[in-house]
This record gives sequence, C-alpha cells and structure tokens, in this order.
Amino acid sequence: MRLLLLEDDHTLGEGLRDFLQHDGYRVDWCTTLAQARGLVTEPYDAWLLDWNLPDGSALDWLRSLRAKGAKTPALVLTARDMLSDRIHGLDSGADDFLVKPFAPEELCARLRALSRRMTGGTPSKAFGAVEVLLADKEVRLHGQRVELTAREWAVLEALVLRAGRTVSASDLEALVLGLDSDLASNALQVHVFNLRSKLGKDVIQTVRGMGYRIPAPVSPPMALTASTG
Repeated sequence: MRLLLLEDDHTLGEGLRDFLQHDGYRVDWCTTLAQARGLVTEPYDAWLLDWNLPDGSALDWLRSLRAKGAKTPALVLTARDMLSDRIHGLDSGADDFLVKPFAPEELCARLRALSRRMTGGTPSKAFGAVEVLLADKEVRLHGQRVELTAREWAVLEALVLRAGRTVSASDLEALVLGLDSDLASNALQVHVFNLRSKLGKDVIQTVRGMGYRIPAPVSPPMALTASTG
C-alpha cells in the first residue's frame, strides 16, 4: 500500500515512516497542509492525517476533499481523546481514529483492516487459480506459494486493491514507487511480464492505451433452497 503521512512532529513522523517502510508500505511523509495539497492528486491507498498542523486543520481539509468526491481512506492521528472529538473526526470524513500515543503495530493492524474493507472484508482474494493473501503478502497458484520480488508484489497488490478497475501506467508506477524516481522506463512492463510468467498470462489484463487491470473476482451464485412452508 502507498500511504500519505501528514505529521508535523519530526520525531514521530520519521519514526512512523521508517516503521511502515520496514513493514512493506510505501510512505510519502509531509509536515504541512501546503505540502499535502501538492501531493493529494497522487494515487494513494490511504491517508494518515495528524489533526492539527502548523498551517491549519487536517479535518477541515479532509472535509473539503470529501465534498469534492475524494474516496481515499483516511485515518486520523491525534492526541484528542474525547468522544466528541472522535465523532467530529468521523463526521468530517475520517474512516478511522487513532489516539496518540499509540504503538506502531496497532497502526499497521488498522491499515490491514482498511485494506480488508477496500477488498470487501475477505482475508484473501481468488482470481481463477491465483489466490492473493494481502495481510500475509503472499500469493498462491493452485494452492502452491509463488515467490515474488518486492516490486512484483507491490504491482500485484496495487491492482488487487483496485480489482475490476483499470489503473493507468503512471498511477501504477506511483503506487509502487511513491515519490522515488529511479524506475527505468520499461521497468513496469518487466514486472507485469514477470507476474504473468509466474501466475499466468490472463491474471493481469492490458487495457490498450489506458493501463492494466485485474478482473473483479466473481462470487459463486447463491444456492436456492426450496420453500417448505
């Protein structure tokens, strides 16, 4: 998952960034609303927002983004712990609320919960013979684990979280790399090629001129039972 972390406390921000990156997340960290406004058009899987910033309220900013139709999940980080504060945060468009101080492990658990909500609440997703376990960062083909590189997993994860939607090549590169820019011009195509080689050529579809997609998993039809009354 690619995360936008908005936290003005440098010690906390740096510590969270490093912990999350070590846990496999891609994190863009900024310390002011002005910086965040310059990044909000980037594709993110979630926003982590400190409530009070030097240049304003992240909740006011979040409310304005929701009014414009932004749907990116948002987790508010704050020292405020009153019930009225939590209600205000949720009513402003936050999806979750974490009171400082907190353990980084709890933050990761809440991000996994957000990920489950994004994918319909199931711990794994099946695409034909391919099963993707997002929380475990694991993929299986016909029940057998398939080894992926970190970048291959990042590409697959970004597409699975958006199953059924076409993701442009530029957005996919941003989700995989964040603000890193050392990606070779054909690296994304190489990662997609490698994933198809390992998981099957039909797992990732190319939408010509638009990007890539993984078809939404199809749920089995509900069984009908005869009425007895």
